[in-house]
Amino acid sequence: MADRHFLHRFDSSAPTGDGGPGYGPARWGRQEAAMAGIGRAGLSRRRVLTAGALAGATLLSTGLSGGRASAASAPAIFYSPHQDDEVLGLAGSILEHKAAGRPVYLVLVTLGENDGLARLMNEKDQNGDQLDCELRAMDHCIARGPHGLNWPTGAASDSVIVPARTAEFMASAAVLGVDKVINLKISDSAWNGDDAFKKFTKTVKSKIASIADQYPGASHKFTAGWLEVSATHKAISDAAVQLAREGKLTDVRFNFVYAYDHKPSLRGNGAAYVLNIPDAHMRTKRDAMACYNAWKPSKNFYALGYHSAWRKLEPASADPREYVFALPNGDYRYGDIGRKEGGYDGEPRWEWS
Repeated sequence: MADRHFLHRFDSSAPTGDGGPGYGPARWGRQEAAMAGIGRAGLSRRRVLTAGALAGATLLSTGLSGGRASAASAPAIFYSPHQDDEVLGLAGSILEHKAAGRPVYLVLVTLGENDGLARLMNEKDQNGDQLDCELRAMDHCIARGPHGLNWPTGAASDSVIVPARTAEFMASAAVLGVDKVINLKISDSAWNGDDAFKKFTKTVKSKIASIADQYPGASHKFTAGWLEVSATHKAISDAAVQLAREGKLTDVRFNFVYAYDHKPSLRGNGAAYVLNIPDAHMRTKRDAMACYNAWKPSKNFYALGYHSAWRKLEPASADPREYVFALPNGDYRYGDIGRKEGGYDGEPRWEWS
């Protein structure tokens, strides 16, 4: 899944923004995505899952350029809690701002550690017992057979999961044509109890404040954490709401990236507006989604995003809309509202919008 959660190799030594806020462009542009064979197949399971869409990619030296965006313009800064949230519910908005000629920066907030995903790709549970890939059971697994992986699990899984997920993210960012990628590299720890949640929120708030200082006049786009029953998403929303109420962020919006878990009639409840994504932008959004469904182990691509979040990606690929919210109202409550007797109740707080 997005929070517990084509063929270019991710090079952690390359100038991809991994050093922190504002450092360096990403490596790939739309031209490389086209050469990788993503084309316009979108995320259709009949097409992308069986096509091996990324075979034969060629790494070019071009960077991730800003197109015609004015360097003098204040950027629109989008914050993706994890690798794949940007394609779920931010991509159409990113492309809207790009089309308007505005610089767009994409922030990856967390490392995206995910031991469960490592076990899924090993097809073995924590006891070493056999697991089956549910996508393969439906004849939808792009690996077209057993994954054949023997990845470390537990904390050691970070060494394989984080770079592989980030490779998918960087490829997606290239397809979307963002001008800069900023990787905050914050451990995804908000779900680990109340103290961890508060510490994570404080860390994220400090990082966002630094970005706001670095880019005065920027607009800031987050995910609507009070609707997305995810501790990480909610903590990032808490930080953003606090900064906005303190006057440190003056132009703030929240996209409901988990909207696609709900039936269409509910997705826009309380939204400030619903973005109707033009056909051309929707095709690009689906191309970016396809970066999460590439299988090329030699290039560090294992379709991790699709294996973990296909139930979100499929309806998102079919809905040419994104759901944009303003600051939540006075009923908004800070903290991990989703936690209930150690679990999550799964209920968005629609009434806070």
